[in-house]
Amino acid sequence: MATALQSSTRTAPVAFSLQFTGLSSSSRSSGSVSFPHNISIKSLETTVQAQTSRISAVAKTESSGFKQMEVDISLSPRVNSVKPSKTVAITDQATALAQAGVPVIRLAAGEPDFDTPGAIAEAGINAIREGFTRYTPNAGTLELRTAICHKLKEENGISYTPDQIVVSNGAKQSILQAVMAVCSPGDEVIIPAPFWVSYPEMARLADATPVILPTFISENFLLDPKLLESKLTEKSRLLILCSPSNPTGSVYPKELLEEIAKIVAKHPRLLVLSDEIYEHIIYAPATHTSFASLPGMWERTFTVNGFSKAFAMTGWRLGYIAGPKHFIAACNKIQSQFTSGASSISQKAGVAALGLGYAGGEAVSTMVKAFRERRDFLVKSFGELEGVKMSEPQGAFYLFIDFSAYYGTEAEGFGKIENSESLCRYLLDEAQVALVPGDAFGDDSCIRISYAASLHTIQAAVQRIKKALLPLRPAVTV
Repeated sequence: MATALQSSTRTAPVAFSLQFTGLSSSSRSSGSVSFPHNISIKSLETTVQAQTSRISAVAKTESSGFKQMEVDISLSPRVNSVKPSKTVAITDQATALAQAGVPVIRLAAGEPDFDTPGAIAEAGINAIREGFTRYTPNAGTLELRTAICHKLKEENGISYTPDQIVVSNGAKQSILQAVMAVCSPGDEVIIPAPFWVSYPEMARLADATPVILPTFISENFLLDPKLLESKLTEKSRLLILCSPSNPTGSVYPKELLEEIAKIVAKHPRLLVLSDEIYEHIIYAPATHTSFASLPGMWERTFTVNGFSKAFAMTGWRLGYIAGPKHFIAACNKIQSQFTSGASSISQKAGVAALGLGYAGGEAVSTMVKAFRERRDFLVKSFGELEGVKMSEPQGAFYLFIDFSAYYGTEAEGFGKIENSESLCRYLLDEAQVALVPGDAFGDDSCIRISYAASLHTIQAAVQRIKKALLPLRPAVTV
């Protein structure tokens, strides 16, 4: 099936790419099909350049009977300092290709392929039918915040009251509001790499400085406490931890978190944001530990979670943050002037989700079982490739594979594979599989593969990728 899909559309991306981008064939570079030179993945990142001063730009407008005038179209330095999300850009590009009839396999987005469980969907539908369609309190309905408190107590061992919870339009908003609430210009936000693409940009939006701490595939991409301790200064304001991790799937064992907590405790200004959005997508024997449950950490920890991943509710846009009242009130204030409360309908659905049982009950465990099957297939399949290095994911639904052994090789009709971006362009062009380059996550040696797709789709993608890599010989023996 995968071979038929591949062979029947070998030339389709060429015609589409030129039509979609509005470019002539002369603008292409190195035989790139879906990403011509001036809209390459790299250019998606560099389109918005960081600026230290305001750039003056004007546009001329002219209307009948009026004198020609100039309009200032410059953007703020804060916006110019922020890079666009590569995952969003690549996902949008792959979606556009698919909508044009190109059979692209999309393994770029972090979105479960399952439908929202029926009981949750019905709760949302009933909310509409029963007229629960008006504004809710800014921080979220008392019903949902109370349910969140119960979940955090029973599943995570951390106690909160409803006034220590703010419900937002997704966990991404919860994280951004926390960063903005506690960071001042010049503060440092400590981020282990590989990282979710938005963490550094959120720090920049708050006029803070992201400080990236590398981790290594040989150590399962887990932060070295000694490295953390050596990098902390009086400017260190926020440490962001994500477990299970996007993009690596790594899970921090409790013992390691306890070591990190002891270091954090030595720095009065240092707070911790624990991103736990993937907590239920975890593979035994790995277990999840909430950072706020560790001794002395409740008072300085923001716990962020949501409904998108475990409950397959990405489009419902519902997340939340829990923490000390002083900090949470600040997040609530920002939200009140930003978006106001989350959707009333989504909040009813959220209550239903938390009512499915411990850790999401059977509905979530069924999805996790499928994710694990897909993970096992990918680990086995890519383990057969020469020059590939992997750290087996313990949670989430991503495989972060080191393909750097292929860098430096020449691909006929394409050019040189120089880095994760060019390898992703090559695989999109040659195999029609959309993946995300590791440089988006702070590690250019790797590529992220999302296995939030059916096993059949993943099998077809692996077949295409292997066929595309067959002509390439790893430049480095691993």
